[in-house]
Amino acid sequence: MKFIPSICMIVSSAFIWSVANPASWPSAAKSVQGEVLEVKDVESYTYLRLKTKDGETWAAIGKAPVKKGAEVTIANVVVMTDFESRSLKKTFPTILFGNLAGAAALAPRVGNDIVSAHAGIAKMADTEKISVARARGANARTVAEIMSKGIELQDKPVLVRGKVVKYNPEILGRNWVHLRDGSGSSADNTNDVLVTTTDTAKIGDIVTVTGIVRTNKDFGAGYSYKVLIEEATLKQ
Repeated sequence: MKFIPSICMIVSSAFIWSVANPASWPSAAKSVQGEVLEVKDVESYTYLRLKTKDGETWAAIGKAPVKKGAEVTIANVVVMTDFESRSLKKTFPTILFGNLAGAAALAPRVGNDIVSAHAGIAKMADTEKISVARARGANARTVAEIMSKGIELQDKPVLVRGKVVKYNPEILGRNWVHLRDGSGSSADNTNDVLVTTTDTAKIGDIVTVTGIVRTNKDFGAGYSYKVLIEEATLKQ
């Protein structure tokens, strides 16, 4: 019977790993089921602490009248780590963003939020000539260099200066900024880079972005990016 403690330790360790590591959660377009242990409402989102078969986790959905004790299914899951909610003044080591399944009539779908924001927001005409001087400093790159050398720059910091040509606020808890500097070409999609940030901007601003290059990021709802900049700060 001496082997039993070891087995228990292995099972316990596996359980803790499953809860603590986002890679163990379903990827985008999958779902998570659980019992609601806690509910926190903010302006645009409802945060839920869930008890699932893999342990407890936090999830965020479009604002909806969910009650403690309810059994819910979160669909189209997107996993985010070290997510800071300024409304709650709380940082979540891991949180699941998605749609409350079966509640389309009660709350906006996060996936649809992405689609409508990208489809409906105003943006600069593609024909407008843009010429922005390259940023100066360590890790300075042009938009074209970032887009064409994404694999080489993956998970590395970059500094880039450009004009905001598209701005989508408050999508999945972040602001989505499309940046151009005049480099690259629309023919091979190297003239525009997506930046996600908690900082604000407006179309036409010239900003300097500091962030981390990520590749092959899938946000669900058909929106995936070969190259983008995340965890970014903006300075004008």
